[in-house]
Amino acid sequence: MSTEKEPVTDLRDTTGNEASTPVATNNKENEVAPASTLQLIWETVRYALIAALIIIPVRTFVAQPFVVSGNSMFPTFQNGEYLIVDETTKYIGDYQRGDVVILRYPNDPSKFFIKRVIGLPGETVTIQNGQVSITSETQKEPLVLSEPYVKNAKFDSSNRTLDNEEYFVMGDNRAQSIDSFGVTY
Repeated sequence: MSTEKEPVTDLRDTTGNEASTPVATNNKENEVAPASTLQLIWETVRYALIAALIIIPVRTFVAQPFVVSGNSMFPTFQNGEYLIVDETTKYIGDYQRGDVVILRYPNDPSKFFIKRVIGLPGETVTIQNGQVSITSETQKEPLVLSEPYVKNAKFDSSNRTLDNEEYFVMGDNRAQSIDSFGVTY
């Protein structure tokens, strides 16, 4: 056994006051530990869920994006034009003549069409040499539509009486549009 004593250090500075001793810190306690793989996966899933809870209702009930494909609404809408469509209107009121709507094509519901509402439920739509007129129980005298948005008319003739839940829709570019079908909403 050694009789040597460890040297004692004087903790007083030259003025006789006790000097502050630096305190050693455990650097590992101050470090940020890397996130475990499970924590990283959980954070990613959590943010994806939050985003889905916000995006899905907005896209379903508020606004939905569409890209115009074709020239049936030219010059009002151009081929390839990107549209954000207001979805709330269809829940709060009826469509009016002249409204532009996006609807599923009745013969192939996987396809969407963009058209203008021409005839309302219960009306008779008559097209004579490209001129559209409307009659109904309350509108005995034909209402000839003024359609300044139609640039390329199609000079055909047809007649259609709509059911109480049908609308008559047509494209603005009548010469290049699949038109004149009733759509049930």
